[in-house]
Amino acid sequence: MRNLLLLLICCLLPPFLAAQNATSTPKKEQREKPPIDLYKIISHDRDTTYVDTTLTIQKEYKFNYLRKDNFELLPFANVGQTYNTLVYDFSNKNFKPFFVAQGHHFNYDQIEDVSYYNVPTPLTELYFKTAFEQGQQLDAFFTVNTSEQFNFSIAYKGVRSLGQYQQALTSTGNFRFTSNYHTKNKRYKIRGHIVAQDLLNEENGGLSDTSIPLFINDEGDFDDRARLDVKFENAENKLEGLRFYGDHEYELVRKRDSLSYNVIAIGNRISYEDKFYEYRQVAPFAGFGDSYEAADLNKETTLEDFNAQAYARMENSVLGNIGAFVGYTDYNYGYNSVLILDEGRIPNRLKGNIVQFGASYKKQYRGFQLEGEGAINIAGDFDGNYLKGTASFRFNETNKVTAIASIHSAAPNFNFLLYQSDYVNYNWNTNFDNVKTQELQFVLESEKLLNASLTYTGIDDFTYFAVEPDGITPTPQQFGERVDYLKVKAEKEFTYKKFALMNTVLFQQALTGGEVLNVPEIVTRQSVYYQDEWFKKAAFIQTGISFKYFTEYNMNAYDPVLAEFYVQNDQKLGGFPLVDIFFNAKVRQTRIYFKYEHVNQLFNSTNSHFSAPGYPYRDAVIRFGLVWNFFL
Repeated sequence: MRNLLLLLICCLLPPFLAAQNATSTPKKEQREKPPIDLYKIISHDRDTTYVDTTLTIQKEYKFNYLRKDNFELLPFANVGQTYNTLVYDFSNKNFKPFFVAQGHHFNYDQIEDVSYYNVPTPLTELYFKTAFEQGQQLDAFFTVNTSEQFNFSIAYKGVRSLGQYQQALTSTGNFRFTSNYHTKNKRYKIRGHIVAQDLLNEENGGLSDTSIPLFINDEGDFDDRARLDVKFENAENKLEGLRFYGDHEYELVRKRDSLSYNVIAIGNRISYEDKFYEYRQVAPFAGFGDSYEAADLNKETTLEDFNAQAYARMENSVLGNIGAFVGYTDYNYGYNSVLILDEGRIPNRLKGNIVQFGASYKKQYRGFQLEGEGAINIAGDFDGNYLKGTASFRFNETNKVTAIASIHSAAPNFNFLLYQSDYVNYNWNTNFDNVKTQELQFVLESEKLLNASLTYTGIDDFTYFAVEPDGITPTPQQFGERVDYLKVKAEKEFTYKKFALMNTVLFQQALTGGEVLNVPEIVTRQSVYYQDEWFKKAAFIQTGISFKYFTEYNMNAYDPVLAEFYVQNDQKLGGFPLVDIFFNAKVRQTRIYFKYEHVNQLFNSTNSHFSAPGYPYRDAVIRFGLVWNFFL
């Protein structure tokens, strides 16, 4: 009922406002539509872009559940399920552990993922896409400026999909409300958001041992995937989160003219987030080992996280931009009961506080730009630090090179440190060292040549989950040696008249530590497509074929109790192509998408496609959707 009400609000509010405007003002001639670049989108870092209603190959790549390019991810069979990671990114800047169930955080909106808006007229966007077997996905968004100074937005993204396999239903919801305000002289600014998220996944443990060969050999009687047996049909897990965030600042000095500028501002950021993860199972599964309960297994993990930060910044035409902050964090993670075992006592809570200090610098001179930022935990229960330096040079509007160096040290995620479960094997309390990461990256952006990046990452005390030689379930591990990880990525589009070929190629390798960081050496995607204006330029058409491939490797396995992936070195998977045929069209501000996904699966004599050991990838399927913008 709550989800339905939110959806109705998002859909009915724009026409209601339009009707109010029509009845409260005299009828006038139709006004000219404001330029599209006035519909501004402001990121958490205050970078500004604007609404883009064009139809490009990048929009085709982003038309999915995450609303972002998932080139470096491999989805599971049902929409709303987790993703296996093909390519790793170690650029986090966290100073304390992350929450549990990171396998369900791909669609979890963090503070940095929330945008703010400024629009000359009310704006609505509706995203729709079909799902799998009795379900749909919808993302409804509305924003309006009640005045030049105040804007608010409201959005709800919901997915419900039964899936093609037994016990694979997904039901997720992401509610977002944002607002921002500034005084007429723009010296005082305030913005904030409320985000409520819940992600429910039924879990089946993957195909049973007897069903896997039936799937691989493409037995005709099992084309209906619901006929394949799964390991269990009585479990589900759920991730929930509720966050309140506010950020306001006041400019003590504000001097700007055509030759110079000098701004000094002070500000404050506050956030409170309550997170909750639960694993439920009607009866224990023998494959997870012994359990403390004979029925109705249910274990809840919670986190209360409060952050307050005071900052000051200066913008000067000669010195550049300088900023500093002092932050305070209070956290409370854990469970409702202490566990007493023969081997010792497992506590129920990790709670405490952290005090941080950080600074940043940015200066641009002609084509050069220098940036630096760093922070350190100066008091509290967790050590942590972060330092990053960036130097870039822009030759002209279409050519830029960048070099980035960073070091980072932070405690492992909470579920590496303390975890409790009704299953005996899933209980531990560790004392791991900080994970220490060093990274060096070079980036080339060139419209004529190509976009390319080279990244080297070195990691000490890398943490991961793995099944020990005498075990049956994954446990937390810390690698005693160094992990060295190299990746090179290149993108280039070739065009000829109305045809285009978009290429993305990535090479990666764990130079050392390959037994704990398994990656496919090559991940590649090519899209050949045609685009043109049809029907007397009333519609813009885009149609073509996309080919994605990644080499065979020891693919990480998925554990439903933890909602995490773990390292396994016994089974190589991958090495299969993913071919999609798409036909897209743009009519005014509406983009319409048709896609035949994984069409090559229809011609395979065997099924070798898996998203993780025991978890098949998606079969060939036709899907439809659209993105519709309303400018009132």
